[in-house]
Amino acid sequence: MAIKNALLVDDSKVARFALSKLLESRDMEVNMAGSAEEALDFLNSNQRPDVIFMDHLMPGMNGVEATKAIKGNPTTAGIPIIMCTSKKSSSFMEEARNFGVYNILTKPPQTEGLSLVLDQLDTDVTQGAISEEPIVVAKEPEVKAEAEDDLVEQIARSAVKTHINNRLHELLSDLFDEQYDHLKRALDDSSKKQDAAVEEKFRAVSELVDERTRNLRDDVAAEVNLNLGRELAELKKELARNSGFTGEHMAELKDHITSVQTIDTEFWQTLQSEAIQQAHEISRETAEDIAQRTIDLFVAQQRAATSKLYTLGLAVSLGVFTVGIAWLSGLFG
Repeated sequence: MAIKNALLVDDSKVARFALSKLLESRDMEVNMAGSAEEALDFLNSNQRPDVIFMDHLMPGMNGVEATKAIKGNPTTAGIPIIMCTSKKSSSFMEEARNFGVYNILTKPPQTEGLSLVLDQLDTDVTQGAISEEPIVVAKEPEVKAEAEDDLVEQIARSAVKTHINNRLHELLSDLFDEQYDHLKRALDDSSKKQDAAVEEKFRAVSELVDERTRNLRDDVAAEVNLNLGRELAELKKELARNSGFTGEHMAELKDHITSVQTIDTEFWQTLQSEAIQQAHEISRETAEDIAQRTIDLFVAQQRAATSKLYTLGLAVSLGVFTVGIAWLSGLFG
């Protein structure tokens, strides 16, 4: 779609709000101005919109005068203008087209009428059927002197009528704005009260659920305790029936003890025999070890004594040999 953003010019907040919601539902970007003068300032300082929705009757510069100013400016002459008004006669539409209005949108705007106007505008823009040339409003021919009084009277009546219409429109706009604010406050209060009521109801339901849950929890606990008590009582009875030793139990216990004693006796006899045999083996090994050590010690001692005797004999031999040598030396000396 070629039409993507729009400028809304209307002194009524309610009218701007209603039309902006319809345009935003078509994924259009919307800018707003509260007067014709504000709209002209916006056009001079911002990027030009794809379409302008202009209110017909506004305080100060009305929609017709604003349209003439926009169409007379070469920079903004190509912007299509849709006049929003409750006056939609054939003569007014023809007059509006003469000073540059693209189409008329009846107030309050409806979704169907707005869609038809925008679809037609999109087609014309795509096909290049929108004129970019500024519109020059032709001057009125000179009035003859004899008709000057009638012209002055007509101008005065028109001025008074325009002033009255502007004043009525201003009063109605203020009334609508006041009603809108009052309605908004009423809706906000109603919403707050409704939220408070819902919160209170939710709290009450939560408390009721907690109470019911708590009672249910107590009932479940009591039932569980009762069942446990019954089971414990049955178990006690079963234990009481099975408690104590009968004659058969005593005979079985006696046989068991006797068999255990027999096993213990045989075990101790076997253990005693093995212990005695191990003691004999240890004693024999110990005796053999002691005897071997005694023999080794005796041999060592004998070797030491022999060595000493050999040394003594050698010393005596050497002494005798020395004496003999000395005696021989003295004999032959």
